[in-house]
Amino acid sequence: METSVLNRLDKTAAAFPDKVMFRDETAEITFGEFDRLTKAVGTYLSQRVPAGSPVAVMSGRHILTPSCFLGAVRAGCFYAPMDGDMPQTRLNQIIGVIRADFMLVDRAHLETAQALDFDGEIIVFEDIRDTEPDEALLAAREKTLGCTSPLYVIFTSGSTGVPKGVITSHQSLMTYIDSVAKVLDINSTDILGNQSPLDYIAAVRDIYFPVSFGASTYIIPKNEFAVPTTLFDTLNREKITALCWSVAGVELPAKLGAFDVSKPEYLRKLCFSGSVMPCKYLKIWQEHMPDVLYVNQYGPTEATASCTYYVVKEKVNDDTVLPIGTAYDNYHVMLLNEDNTATPQGETGEICVSGPILALGYYGNKEQTEKSFLQNPLNDNYRELIYKTGDLGHFDENGVLHFHGRKDRQIKHLGHRIELGEIEETAKKIAGVTDCCALYYKDKATLYLFYVGPATSKEIVLYFRQNMPAFMVPRKLINLEALPTLPNGKTDMQTLKSYFK
Repeated sequence: METSVLNRLDKTAAAFPDKVMFRDETAEITFGEFDRLTKAVGTYLSQRVPAGSPVAVMSGRHILTPSCFLGAVRAGCFYAPMDGDMPQTRLNQIIGVIRADFMLVDRAHLETAQALDFDGEIIVFEDIRDTEPDEALLAAREKTLGCTSPLYVIFTSGSTGVPKGVITSHQSLMTYIDSVAKVLDINSTDILGNQSPLDYIAAVRDIYFPVSFGASTYIIPKNEFAVPTTLFDTLNREKITALCWSVAGVELPAKLGAFDVSKPEYLRKLCFSGSVMPCKYLKIWQEHMPDVLYVNQYGPTEATASCTYYVVKEKVNDDTVLPIGTAYDNYHVMLLNEDNTATPQGETGEICVSGPILALGYYGNKEQTEKSFLQNPLNDNYRELIYKTGDLGHFDENGVLHFHGRKDRQIKHLGHRIELGEIEETAKKIAGVTDCCALYYKDKATLYLFYVGPATSKEIVLYFRQNMPAFMVPRKLINLEALPTLPNGKTDMQTLKSYFK
């Protein structure tokens, strides 16, 4: 039985010692070299850090960062990745939550780390990478790990303004990775193209597919996503076969006409998640890449990244709305009404998840953990925790789940309940709208639509009046060059709310 991800790393390092595990634009590292680095870091940390402790990690977008993560795990610890490009205030908030005594940084982020409100010891990766591995010490530390031990803490936004640290166990991560790999048929011949920041939940696929199956990952330079033709050249040069990207990442090449110049010749598998896919862009992918396996994923960080999937077998149209599908292996998805009763088939309820993939909770936040991870109200016979996602959906007659937006994006305006996601989907059907976000200014009872594209306010209002009831027509339309985004690629709604007046 596998008790930790280290069992997997030991096997792949032994099976593929000379194969490239990670590459970036300047360097590469083999499985054997990666294994030795994790043991060097693990040995150093084991001599200073108690087993079971959190280790904050601030390292850049390069091949050595995953070895910092797994080095902490070698020491019997768990890691909390931090993006050094975040505002200092946000980084200090994360430090305040995780309360780590040790922070592992690459030299490029040393000054950033030193400027933070951190009272612990800062360890520079480059200073310890040549530490001689102590196999006996590492073996003793590995014995302290069990399948339910914490593996990492990923920070997400919190409703109170303080980030929440979602704790994921070894078992949850391995269950998720195995389930996704089964659907995508990931194996040692695959080369993945990493898009997500390495501190973000979506990057676990790009890190742990190699760890688990001997695949390789190329870390794509961030600036290439602004030049899709260059991006496609990179995918072809690196012979990328599989992509697990955000919807925004998939949209951009199609939106900017990259397929008019070239296409990713080696690509065979593409999964996307994070938001609703505008199918007018997926249609372009399908037209140019008809043999690619397209998979729509849905799920929160609290359920280890994604809990449902939908294989897109049909040819989509501009107005197609994709289902979010069926549960991955070892996931159970149910719908509950507001009174915690089961939602009848065909009706809309809150999406709830259970299974071994549930997070261990929010780090250092017992109150929020108990509010979010609850006993299944449909089960009075034994302990079964569920996570209530706050998202709405319904099961169709075939048991396929369809997404209906978030509970907290459902508003009541002029006596009518409105899903802001519906406003957005309507706007995206307008030829001159390439991106948008709908928000509600409750104090003034005003619907706002922020949009990108050449459409005029008059054209948008006319389209809405022709296609939607009057109470769903946005009253304030603001045209932007681009929607502001958070580091994870999602829309920064707090910045948009600054336009309220």
